[in-house]
Amino acid sequence: MTIENLSVNKSFGGWHKQYSHPSTTLNCDMRFAIYLPPQASNGDKVPVLYWLSGLTCSDENFMQKAGAQRIAAELGIAIVAPDTSPRGHNVADDEGYDLGQGAGFYVNATQAPWHSHYQMYDYIVNELPSLIESTFPVSHKRAIAGHSMGGHGALTIAMLNPERYSSMSAFSPICNPINCPWGQKAFTAYLGKNKEKWQQHDASELMRQAQKFVPARVDQGGADNFLIEQLKPEMLELAAKASGYPLDLHMHEGYDHSYYFIASFIEEHLRFHASYLKL
Repeated sequence: MTIENLSVNKSFGGWHKQYSHPSTTLNCDMRFAIYLPPQASNGDKVPVLYWLSGLTCSDENFMQKAGAQRIAAELGIAIVAPDTSPRGHNVADDEGYDLGQGAGFYVNATQAPWHSHYQMYDYIVNELPSLIESTFPVSHKRAIAGHSMGGHGALTIAMLNPERYSSMSAFSPICNPINCPWGQKAFTAYLGKNKEKWQQHDASELMRQAQKFVPARVDQGGADNFLIEQLKPEMLELAAKASGYPLDLHMHEGYDHSYYFIASFIEEHLRFHASYLKL
């Protein structure tokens, strides 16, 4: 597969790089960013944390705003941040910020006109890791994390593929999308009206039914404007209690939905993942 390097920046002894590549899964060109810690330049294969961003974001938001590189460099963890959806003139879109380009929801769309490009689940689970592991000095050890829509993606993808990820974490995730406006709008468009199919991508439903566990950490701001209507962490907590899931949920008074919140606690998340990546 041909990939094109778009930018290179040295950071904390490692390298932040941005690439574009043609995706056969999404039927368009895709962009991703990767941070390679200094250990990767010494011949070591390092583990990877996949970061899934939220609505309206791209590969750039986390890398520029979260301040994760310093701790990733210390721990020897690569970070891969893909875009949040397929993009391009021929890719279906919607006028709303919560559907279409920038809002892929990390599912495989089955409905027209979305199904020809919006296969984000397969891209994150299969195509992107295959590309990363064949191109860069990284190991097959993976963790996954995300924010908001990306928190939904990180939790559901890890629980659907427990053998692929050592740990999962999320900031302000959409915990119960089948019962919130964001999730209902996206799932109706991408997956159709059969709500049984929606449950396969609902973190609370998956956690309630889980038999194989991936260690989980979730952080949520108490002053988040989307907390009550859209995020519903209490549903995830109830699901974890029902199944005995190892969920470590932290509520933080005064914090909102922004990257100021993520930057405040990203070190704890990286150290959480490092403990399960055996670093």
